[in-house]
Amino acid sequence: MTEESTTAEAPTREPRRHRVVIVDDHTMFRAGVRHEIAGAVEVVGEGEDVASAVEVIRRTMPDVVLLDVHLPGGGGSEVMKQAGRPEVRYLALSVSDAAEDVIGTIRAGARGYVTKSISGVDLVDAIGRVAEGDAVFSPRLAGFVLDAFSGSIEVASVDEDLDRLSGREQEVLRLIARGYSYREVARELFISVKTVETHVSSVLRKLQLSNRHQLTRWATDRKLV
Repeated sequence: MTEESTTAEAPTREPRRHRVVIVDDHTMFRAGVRHEIAGAVEVVGEGEDVASAVEVIRRTMPDVVLLDVHLPGGGGSEVMKQAGRPEVRYLALSVSDAAEDVIGTIRAGARGYVTKSISGVDLVDAIGRVAEGDAVFSPRLAGFVLDAFSGSIEVASVDEDLDRLSGREQEVLRLIARGYSYREVARELFISVKTVETHVSSVLRKLQLSNRHQLTRWATDRKLV
């Protein structure tokens, strides 16, 4: 009589989920992103400005940081500079698709740049690719980077007038110049219509412009739209 030998099957181990930090100055936007990606990655922290972002990155050491370009305290580039963690990879997630923002962020150390119109599924895919060392860009933005680093285009020099505007004011400026209504800008940036009106008034005052038409022409002349 022979005994059948039984072999215990090794338990199937689920692949490790990438650890992610979300950095954006809008609580509702961070909550929306967390909801979209939480089932596929492990969200280990959030930041709302440069100081809080640097603290949570140093404390949690994530695989990937989803990083807004314009933040209180100095912007996404300043986060990468201050965090000082070369092993952490950064994926810019921004409403801005301006060439100077894309190129400046990549030069500062980001591995990719996608706009906030990206779907949840595509964002999860982008996180995984960046975590593995790939460079990821929204299709239109890839051309900016290739042209800039091949020398085909000259990256815009510092504009002193534009520098007077905060990051949020620049975002509002670009959207208004593209023809967005105040309500559409508010929805895109997750802010109130009243806040949009306040930003537009501030932009007009700082640039010494009188109306929306002049603002659009100003932005167009500088190739910001």
